[in-house]
Amino acid sequence: MCTSSPEAVKKLLENMQSDLRALSLECRKKFPPVKEAAESGIIKVKTIAARSTDILAALKENSSEVVQPFLMGCGTKEPKITLLCLAAIQRLMSHEVVSEAAAGNIINMLWQLMENGLEELKLLQTVLVLLTTNTVVHDESLSKAIVLCFRLHFTKDNITNNTAAATVRQVVTVVFERMVAEDERHKDAVDQPVPVPGNSNRRSVSTLKPCAKDAYMLFQDLCQLVNADAPYWLVGMTEMTRTFGLELLESVLNDFPQVFLEHQEFSFLLKERVCPLVIKLFSPNIKFRQGSNSTSSPAPVEKPYFPICMRLLRVVSVLIKQFYSLLVTECEIFLSLLVKFLDADKPQWLRAVAVESIHRLCVQPQLLRSFCQSYDMKQHSTKVFRDIVNALGSFIQSLFLVPCTGSTPTTTNQTGNNSSSTPTSAQTTPGVMGAIGGVTLLPAFEYRGTWIPILTVTVQGSAKATYLEMLDKVEPPTIPEGYAMSVAFHCLLDLVRGITAMIEGELGQSETASELSTEEGASQTQSSDQHGQLSESDQTEKEPVNRAVWEEMVNACWCGLLAALSLLLDASTDEAATENILKAEMTVASLCGRLGLVTPRDAFITAICKGSLPQHYTLTVLNSSSTTLSSKSYSIQGQNVQMISPSSESHQQVVAVGQPLAVQPQGTVVLTSKNIQCMRTLLNLAHCHGAFLGTSWQLVLATLQHLVWILGLKPSSGGALKPGRAVEGPSTVLTTAVMTDLPVISSILSRLFESSQYLDDVSLHHLINALCSLSLEAMDMAYGNNKEPSLFAVAKLLETGLVNMHRIEILWRPLTGHLLEVCQHPNSRMREWGAEALTSLIKAGLTFKHDPPLSQNQRLQLLLLNPLKELSNVVHHDIRLKQLECVLQILQSQGDCLGPGWPLVLGVIGAIRNDQGESLIRTAFQCLQLVVTDFLPAMPCTCLQIVVEVAGSFGLQNQELNISLTSIGLLWNISDYFFQRSETIEKELNKEEAGLQRQAEEKGVTLNRPFHPAPPFDCLWLCLYAKLGELCVDPRPAVRKSAGQTLFSTVGAHGTLLQHATWHTVIWKVLFHLLDRVRESSTTADKEKIESGGGNILIHHSRDTAEKQWAETWVLTLAGVARIFNTRRYLLQSLGDFSKAWDVLLDHIQSAALSKNNEVSLAALKSFQEILQIVSPIRDSDKPESLPGINVPVPVLLGPITASGPGRPLMRTEPAGDKLSRNNVSELPIVVDEIEDSALWWAAWNTWYRIGTESTKPPATCDKLTFIPSQPFLTALVQIFPALYQHIRTGFSMDDLQKLGIILHGSVSVPISSDASPFILPSFTEAVLTSLQEAVLTALDVLQKAICVGHENMQIMYPAVFDQLLAFVAFSCKPPQYGNLETKHIANAKYNQIQLFAPAEWVALNYVPFAERSLEVVVDLYQKNACHKAVVNEKVLQSIIKTLRLPLSLKYACPSESTWKLAVSSLLKVLSIGLPVARQHASSGKFDSMWPELANTFEDFLFTKSTPPDNLSIQEFQRNENIDIEVVQLISAEILPYANFIPKEFVGQIMAMLNKGSIHSQSSSFTEAEIDIRMREEFSKMCFETLLQFSFSNKVTTPQEGYISRMALSVLLKRAQDVLNRYIEDERLSGKCPLPRQRVTEIIFVLKAVSTLIDSLKKTQPENVDDNTWAQIIALYPTLVECITCSSSEVCSALKEALVPFKDFMHPPLSKVQNGES
Repeated sequence: MCTSSPEAVKKLLENMQSDLRALSLECRKKFPPVKEAAESGIIKVKTIAARSTDILAALKENSSEVVQPFLMGCGTKEPKITLLCLAAIQRLMSHEVVSEAAAGNIINMLWQLMENGLEELKLLQTVLVLLTTNTVVHDESLSKAIVLCFRLHFTKDNITNNTAAATVRQVVTVVFERMVAEDERHKDAVDQPVPVPGNSNRRSVSTLKPCAKDAYMLFQDLCQLVNADAPYWLVGMTEMTRTFGLELLESVLNDFPQVFLEHQEFSFLLKERVCPLVIKLFSPNIKFRQGSNSTSSPAPVEKPYFPICMRLLRVVSVLIKQFYSLLVTECEIFLSLLVKFLDADKPQWLRAVAVESIHRLCVQPQLLRSFCQSYDMKQHSTKVFRDIVNALGSFIQSLFLVPCTGSTPTTTNQTGNNSSSTPTSAQTTPGVMGAIGGVTLLPAFEYRGTWIPILTVTVQGSAKATYLEMLDKVEPPTIPEGYAMSVAFHCLLDLVRGITAMIEGELGQSETASELSTEEGASQTQSSDQHGQLSESDQTEKEPVNRAVWEEMVNACWCGLLAALSLLLDASTDEAATENILKAEMTVASLCGRLGLVTPRDAFITAICKGSLPQHYTLTVLNSSSTTLSSKSYSIQGQNVQMISPSSESHQQVVAVGQPLAVQPQGTVVLTSKNIQCMRTLLNLAHCHGAFLGTSWQLVLATLQHLVWILGLKPSSGGALKPGRAVEGPSTVLTTAVMTDLPVISSILSRLFESSQYLDDVSLHHLINALCSLSLEAMDMAYGNNKEPSLFAVAKLLETGLVNMHRIEILWRPLTGHLLEVCQHPNSRMREWGAEALTSLIKAGLTFKHDPPLSQNQRLQLLLLNPLKELSNVVHHDIRLKQLECVLQILQSQGDCLGPGWPLVLGVIGAIRNDQGESLIRTAFQCLQLVVTDFLPAMPCTCLQIVVEVAGSFGLQNQELNISLTSIGLLWNISDYFFQRSETIEKELNKEEAGLQRQAEEKGVTLNRPFHPAPPFDCLWLCLYAKLGELCVDPRPAVRKSAGQTLFSTVGAHGTLLQHATWHTVIWKVLFHLLDRVRESSTTADKEKIESGGGNILIHHSRDTAEKQWAETWVLTLAGVARIFNTRRYLLQSLGDFSKAWDVLLDHIQSAALSKNNEVSLAALKSFQEILQIVSPIRDSDKPESLPGINVPVPVLLGPITASGPGRPLMRTEPAGDKLSRNNVSELPIVVDEIEDSALWWAAWNTWYRIGTESTKPPATCDKLTFIPSQPFLTALVQIFPALYQHIRTGFSMDDLQKLGIILHGSVSVPISSDASPFILPSFTEAVLTSLQEAVLTALDVLQKAICVGHENMQIMYPAVFDQLLAFVAFSCKPPQYGNLETKHIANAKYNQIQLFAPAEWVALNYVPFAERSLEVVVDLYQKNACHKAVVNEKVLQSIIKTLRLPLSLKYACPSESTWKLAVSSLLKVLSIGLPVARQHASSGKFDSMWPELANTFEDFLFTKSTPPDNLSIQEFQRNENIDIEVVQLISAEILPYANFIPKEFVGQIMAMLNKGSIHSQSSSFTEAEIDIRMREEFSKMCFETLLQFSFSNKVTTPQEGYISRMALSVLLKRAQDVLNRYIEDERLSGKCPLPRQRVTEIIFVLKAVSTLIDSLKKTQPENVDDNTWAQIIALYPTLVECITCSSSEVCSALKEALVPFKDFMHPPLSKVQNGES
């Protein structure tokens, strides 16, 4: 109820009156003054009540009077009265009707009571009411009241004591509360603070307001009292305790901090009084050393006193907490003291309370932050914050190292528990951690035998101290074992928790602020300020300061924390404790990560990693990073806190045994449940704080990799790890507990990498880099052995890649770059996984639904496909196989939408090399086949060229012939596709080209592509042709053949699509280039015999050397090019340099024709014929048939010239005339616009001439390997001439004719090889010409006919033609010699046999038929042209006679009998025409030299030196004799009658010859053998008759004729004389033996001749016979008489006839004979 309400006032008045009445009643007897005073008081009250409106105010004004009766009552010291009065006073006070004066009086009265020791409790109550209800009590009266309470506190009565203590506390509080209220009232009036005067006058507080002044005085005196000094204001104090003083100080400081902070006077007190006091009181604690010998120090050291010490620590806690900002320096001292109190040599209780004090600080992160700012960050200050943390660390360490000096409990129980297993507990928690068999039941730390239990000391986050609260204890308590450790442990945990929460909170705010500001700035938001690079916007100025503080805090505390936590982690045997430690380590690591403090972050992560791995496990990453840490040993108060390496013997349950991941694993390693717990923390860390790990991913992943390895997890598809059996070494042993956990761990692992999709780009890169370097280590380990490598990194790279497909671009290059390296690793398992990962990523990347889709993001597509292409550089077969399988899958799934990726895919397919083995090439080829069959329309036309290239490269590989051949087929299919889609392709390519052209112009460069400037579509064709051209010079004949056929077919079939100008490139860059290469290869090809064609394939002898195989290629190529020239003649002609091309082609034909290979040379001529348009392509009917019994495949060439060597069938040739008509050019289909460009034809002629000259030139040396052109070749060569001649005849000169002659002569002279002779040589019975010989004659025939109809200056060529023919005629007897070549004439008419296996390599032909045919031609020609001027002038007749002289003189010695007979008949024919001509031109002397030649010819023939063969029949002989007679008849008919036109010498020779013939010219030897030889009786007779006829011709017109006759007679008579003399002699010698028949015949003939002569002489006119003749006749007579004795009747009868005419000479002698004239 409100004290000022009317009811309350009324009640008060009533009460007062009743109190006064009661007082007067009580004092009525004993104390009358009091009674009177009471009664006057009643009146006074009534008066006030009646008069005043404001009764309470009136009461207060008069309160001194009103209170007086009661004070007097107290003065009676009567208990009853005193109580009554005190109650009444209290009532007044409670209604606040006591004035200041009255209050003073009351306090004085209370003081007296106190001194008298009356009603002590009531006194305290009254004081309390007085001071609490209002503020009238000031200054000295207040101090008196306070002293009164203090005095009561120190009475002997316990209750009073305690009550007084409570009252004192309350009063002190009231004093300060008043001051606070006062400040509150005056806070609006801001007054200038007056500078606080110095310390000279302690009472100088004039600036303070009343209440403040009281408070100031009170606090100052409290300090004085605690310091055991006299108080200034609390006058009358008798005694005081320090403990109570300290408690009061603490409560004031704790409850009214703002007073001290707001008023300088008070803060001055704090600095000047409180702090020195505290430091002074602490001194015994500081100096005291437990266990130190007190005698050693000069003065006895005061022992620390628990109550004071504990209270001091409480005061210090308050000071630090509340007035830190005022007392920076002092706090530094306090904190340093606190740290010192943790030293091992301080008493246990002191360390305990110190730890509790520190704990109080640790739960106030802002305070810690201030320490850090004020000390650690100042240059010359103590690093207080760091020291605190390090002190805790060394404190914990010391607890393990120093056995506790406190109570030493028996440890047997615990150790017993330690060893005994408790299976029941295994069911407590599921999972690995549940199986705690063999672990102590009490949670504890154990390290190196020191066992410290863990007590639950506080709730996390609050520092509820136990020993700091023991205010009633005087003696130090005993501290239970483990208490200090537990508090220290919690200190660390709370410290970590607090700092982290605070910094992360502030970080979060600043990040949000920065994000907001960056968004306002419309700049790119940073997804996470991992390195704290906050945006440059109007960030609060605090930010950099804050960051510096955060970093300093972390830097200051991390070392100590790490040392302590690592030790605790190692020592912990309790799962919950371990969990807390790990959580703390993880938190710090994450915080460091966020702040970008790499070293501490890595250090904490390393600690967790080490915890995860088995003891003493060697892991380079961790060791290297921890060495950098352990080398920093942190010095804390002289003690080195080392990073204690784990060394506790395992108190953990072993859950797994596995192999370490090392190059040479030795033994096994053990994983405990704690390792697994650490592993989970590690996973958790990576999962939740991955964004801040940065480079520490390396540590984390390395550790996980090793754990995964030890646990035996192996990668499966997609990169997830599944439990698998270890491949080698002792198998991994896993307990069931861990077995059930493995899938969980595996899935956490996978989730860890799946969560990488939420990392920002930078963190993702860190993760990828870490995985890559891990993988590099694994690769290094896997070098040089084929053990199972660790595939963790590769698997996880794959997993990371797969989940980050949406931003694959940012990690693709490092990811694939590394996997490509893995693919090149020598360890097969390693690279297999590398390839698996890479191909999976590529396939996933291509199928992933990107935004924008790949079809619109070409760059990304190419990026994805690029690694596939890079794989082509890997040499390992298995990798390439994987790559190609991947390509096949991509083609099957994505083939339609590869678009710009095609070049890459094709590049992969085409990246085959010969060293890659068949299976690889086969797989690649499957891909290509798929592309060609299904995807040509799907790809951009610009890729078609690449398809051609790739198909070509398959043709060129030499591993698998079938693939090469099939790929040529593919090229044909591709060309077909080009042809069918030509319009579309052309359009698209032109469009593309225009774009490229534009780009090139913009860049200012020229467009560079092969075959520029042909249009792009033509370039495509040219690439195809060029590729086929390359295949045409492949080392394998089958490929060359196939490619050649395809090339020429393609050019033939699709060439029409090409632009006109492109043909120029086709001719020069494709066809001629190909010809050059083929020519080069053919000429340099190996002549070694190839035994077999691989496997068991037999090779035909016509293809059994590389040279022969190349020959086939050359043939095919040359024929193909010639055919193109032929079919596209008009198109090519319109190109500018056709004549140049023509020359080049002719050059190729020439070099082929002159190659030392029959097949090539023949084909070259065939091509020559084709380009001269002599032959039409072959028809089936023209194909030659093989010879029966010789199964030789005959290479089918175009045209009638079909084969070379032994394969050529023997065909009966037609007569020359028919042949001529067939080859007659005029009958060929001649196109009207036939090439008339004579230059081209002359070029052809020159080529022909060069071929002819070279091929028929005899070799300089003769050995077995000499190359001699074949007959078909020469035939073809000669057959070309007639056609060629038609075009050049107008300019054909004598020189050309001579050139022709040389070639014809040369070609006919060439022998044939002995193994070919049976097929070419006719048997001797068939006198036929070879095709070559026919061709030669045909050529001359064409020429002769042309001369015949030609103009004048052509006709002078006749003699040359005759010369040529006559040279051939001479072959009949004297076959031509081919150089120095040894030839065998095997077809000789003399021997009726053919020696097939003649010893000589070469066989000369049978030239007889040829010579005879030539002779016929000569006769024929001469008959036509005998009178021709040139023929006369050039002495053709003489040449003919000269030529015929040889066979005629040889006669029987001629190779063939027919020869001389033909020669004779020809001579007769020629002379019958030629002699009249000769007589005609006798005067000109042109025939002068002919006559002796003719005479000699007659002589040689009629009197031949050769004997007839033995087997000559009489009929034959007679026939031959008739031929002789014909000759004599010719002489008698054509020569002798015209003797006067004929030179005399010639006539003489003829006469002598007739004379010789007229007498049998048999040999004089007389042997039996010659008896049978026939005599030429008829011939002799004929000669004789002719002789006689010309001897006595009556028509002697000239002296010349008479001369002939006289000469003839004398010759004849001389001959008769000789014969007779010889006969007589022989007859006499022979005795009875008859002489041979021929001798008898001869003598008979002579005798007959003599009689005939004498007859003739008688008939002739006497003047014609000179005397000399008569004398010769008469001289015969005695000789005739001698013959009478002859025994032969025939001779006798002839003799009789001869002797009879002599009767006419028998007349008497004349008187005088002169010169035969009478």
